[in-house]
Amino acid sequence: MFQRLRSDFRLSIISLLGLCGFLGITPFAVLRFYQGNLTAGTLDVLILSGLCGSVAHAWWTGDTGRSGLVMAIIASFGAVLMAGLVGDPGLFWLYPCLVTSFFLTPPRVAIAINTTAVLLMVTQVSAFSGIEQMGSFVSTALVVSACAFIFANRNEDQRRRLEHLATLDPLTGVKNRRAMDEELEIAQAHATRTGISCALILLDIDHFKKINDEYGHGVGDAVLVDLVKVLRKNTRKSDQLFRYGGEEFVLLLPGVDGNGLKTVIGNLQHLLRKHVKHPGGAITASFGVAELDWGERIDSWLARADHALYQAKETGRDRAVFAEPRIRAVAQPA
Repeated sequence: MFQRLRSDFRLSIISLLGLCGFLGITPFAVLRFYQGNLTAGTLDVLILSGLCGSVAHAWWTGDTGRSGLVMAIIASFGAVLMAGLVGDPGLFWLYPCLVTSFFLTPPRVAIAINTTAVLLMVTQVSAFSGIEQMGSFVSTALVVSACAFIFANRNEDQRRRLEHLATLDPLTGVKNRRAMDEELEIAQAHATRTGISCALILLDIDHFKKINDEYGHGVGDAVLVDLVKVLRKNTRKSDQLFRYGGEEFVLLLPGVDGNGLKTVIGNLQHLLRKHVKHPGGAITASFGVAELDWGERIDSWLARADHALYQAKETGRDRAVFAEPRIRAVAQPA
């Protein structure tokens, strides 16, 4: 559960605001029923039910966009209705709603919700002691909304930047292993749904440790950067390259199999020898290749490619080894 909250920002916001709403509204609902104000108490219960339902929907379906929108609408317009019922005390409930709407919905939607809520609140004449209080409310509501918009927009921009940086290898600029895990899941699901082939290539630079030891890590880093440039330039836009760790890289190739895959690897081997060099000469690389079997798990797919790479390294390097398909157990009819 906590892992999901850490990885899904919108879900964490929805869950936190739902908890705050529950803790904040429940005591007032109990108090209003105790005081005999059944209408206001019932409205509190309906608002609580809507907020809790939105949180549950977000967790159950993963649809945080729709859940956030419903949550923002229920909270904002619920506050307006409550002000109409209880008067002046109800005004204060709209302020947190004006802030949270920018974290639950896109900016344009939040602006529309806030504007409508403030205009509807102004129509609740009984909630204000006079024109001066109404004017103060409108002014402060606009200021709160503007500040929330700026903060939420800035926060979203920073979050996207951090997520982007968290999925990139700082040296080569390609996606890292964290991003690879997510992309492999997407590729596996797509291949299962469509039946389109998908290949995984593990690539390891031969004798890379020797390059670092003899010429320094600066030369080794330059080799890695040059290798990535060659691979990016000579693969399709639909192909994806990841740094798996150290001098190992992963290529994800959708829609390629058989002879086409052999041609791709042969071409890459030639290009690496030709264009990636260090003071001691050209570099070579070993390849472990595995085509995704139908229904295969990602860890099995990756393990077969890794085993093929190990065989390529053990049998002389500078070669490609294709993994054998998985052994499938065929159920016999009784």
